[in-house]
Amino acid sequence: MKQEENEIICGLYPRVSTEDQSRFGHSLDEQEERLQKLCEFKGYKIYKVYREEGVSEKNTNRPKFQEMIEDMKNGKINKIIVYKLDRLTRSIRDLETICTMLEDYNCSLESVAEEINTETANGKFFIRMLTILAQLEIERTSERTKFGLIGAAKKGHLSGKPPLGFTKEKDSKELIIDEVKADVVRRIFKLYLDGSSVCSICKLFNEEEVLNRKWATTTVDKILSNQLYIGNMEFGKRTNSDNQIFEDVVPAIIDKTTFECVQKRKEKNLKNFHRKIVYIFMQKIRCPKCNKIMGGSSSTSRDKTKHTYYKCANCNTRINEKKIEKSLIGLSRNYLLAISKL
Repeated sequence: MKQEENEIICGLYPRVSTEDQSRFGHSLDEQEERLQKLCEFKGYKIYKVYREEGVSEKNTNRPKFQEMIEDMKNGKINKIIVYKLDRLTRSIRDLETICTMLEDYNCSLESVAEEINTETANGKFFIRMLTILAQLEIERTSERTKFGLIGAAKKGHLSGKPPLGFTKEKDSKELIIDEVKADVVRRIFKLYLDGSSVCSICKLFNEEEVLNRKWATTTVDKILSNQLYIGNMEFGKRTNSDNQIFEDVVPAIIDKTTFECVQKRKEKNLKNFHRKIVYIFMQKIRCPKCNKIMGGSSSTSRDKTKHTYYKCANCNTRINEKKIEKSLIGLSRNYLLAISKL
């Protein structure tokens, strides 16, 4: 599209994530309609509509956004129009990068809801102020949420589903012991201290059909490491920031001496553990059916030949390691051939 002098050629950028659409109702069609009406009213020409659906604003690595930026760099558009500024970004750092890029390529930004146009000095000022205020509100909300979660942890209130052996009071939401399932937890700790491995415990429980569920090694390992069973609540463990432990806030299922002995045995077992088979692609292969990370597996044929596989614990899909190697070799060969032709 050849641009005439002073002609405004727009790229319209409507975006929704699943959460935004359900909370605010600003669907892609509604946003696009508002953007088109603005262009019609102001006499702007529309080059393309870059519909971004179900993509968060956490970063700018979005397919349609990147396509729009490339078109801007190639001179196909000289104005970007959004319904609201937060459709573009909520990050001050990303906004500064975008604004600098717009200036470098003589492109302006216009927001329908906030009535902002970066063609003017006032528009540039207000766009930065609105983003700063949005960032401030996000940080305040985060602080309030964190403060509330810490307060709940101190009282022994757990957000989400309680671990095995506990249940929640309907009114107070306090954790109480479920004696039937708590006995299973106590048995896991006892078996481990008596010398059973995590794998052998899982095998035994699956054979006995304990609680009519499928037992995985990760489940048993988490139970053996969870301080909630000695009455302690951990906060910040998942994010590895400001990790705090609040002691004796819930009723204990396991005594502290038993728990400490289990941790020492786990640490000792970890030091003595040596994997007999090296899985080249461990933690790097996703299941083609359910997209879960696949673990290592092996078998021995009648001629005592070892076969290495990657198996999905979720759907039992199995892939031979040699098949993966063959695919990678083929891809590498094609890549090298492509480079040699450049």
